[in-house]
Amino acid sequence: MDNKKKIALIGYRLNKGGAERVMATLSNFFFEKGFEVHIIIFHDELGYAYSGTVFNLGKFKTKTNSIINKIKRFYYFNKYMKQFDFDFIIDFRFRINIIQEILINKYIYKAKTIYTIHSSKIDNYLPRATSLTRFIYGHTYAMVSISKTMKKLVEETHQLKNVKTIYNAVDVTLIKSKAVELINLNFDFIIGVGQYDTNVKQFDKLIKAYAKSELPQKNIALVILGDGKLRNSLLNIINDYKINHLVHLLGFVCNPYKYISKSKYFVLTSKFEGFPMVLIEALACETPVIAFDCPTGPKEIIQQEINGLLIEDQNMDKLIQAMNVMLSNDVLYSRCKMNAKISIDKFSLSVIGGQWLDLMSYN
Repeated sequence: MDNKKKIALIGYRLNKGGAERVMATLSNFFFEKGFEVHIIIFHDELGYAYSGTVFNLGKFKTKTNSIINKIKRFYYFNKYMKQFDFDFIIDFRFRINIIQEILINKYIYKAKTIYTIHSSKIDNYLPRATSLTRFIYGHTYAMVSISKTMKKLVEETHQLKNVKTIYNAVDVTLIKSKAVELINLNFDFIIGVGQYDTNVKQFDKLIKAYAKSELPQKNIALVILGDGKLRNSLLNIINDYKINHLVHLLGFVCNPYKYISKSKYFVLTSKFEGFPMVLIEALACETPVIAFDCPTGPKEIIQQEINGLLIEDQNMDKLIQAMNVMLSNDVLYSRCKMNAKISIDKFSLSVIGGQWLDLMSYN
């Protein structure tokens, strides 16, 4: 690009979540392509590697989070957006406060704006009333859904004409460099990753399926990375099944890839997803995957018996069977492991980044 374009990436934080990881990854891509990158976050939480300038509104948040404090942060946000006169805005937030979103859309976002939708629970991003959705987002530059199924859902629900699909990007080079780091575990294990402040990831089901599988008898452990309010509940389940010595809740780690790459396989038991980045990241680590066919995303990532196993949604018996087969069937396992990395070429940062540049007419 001849002139350095300014782009604002808007999110709640820069750690923990999949959307936040995508935002961080894209910041690196845009920065390398010569953009002036600004990341605006609303919570004082950083963890992912990023490029550009961070404007951390979370640092202005008080413990009481009073109305006056909220107005003050809103003022700082508006002032910052005016100061830099961005060419493009990409919004990664969930958006449930209708009044707030109208104010942001109509009075703060003056540049070409792209809103992303990261969950099949589209009510977290768009008002339920189609008239309101069309009023707020009908004339915006673009709405980007992260799966084809989600795009269809948004279009059918709200009759929007500006919806595009761009999959989440994965930085395979970065993951490979982190995956080789050593870990302090001297046993074989399978793995799950995610937060458990809510039960969307359904680690309770993963633990129960593991307990009923053949893995404990073969001394194959279960490792879960992530943290949350449901930790004690999960520990109770582990105690009930008497598998304390085999199930390891390791908490949040900055580098999950060094664990995923050394696991036998990855298991996703979510109730719903948007587009589960962690499946792509596991495949980038050359680790086979098993997942419920939940809405939305897994069926657009998993190639049955090629890079993993897609299980009938919420069918626990089929999940247990798949966990056993992936361990016992050497031919299947070897094939899935061999195909894992090549199966995600279409999600590479170079490909997906190019699609973002195409959308913004910078390619």
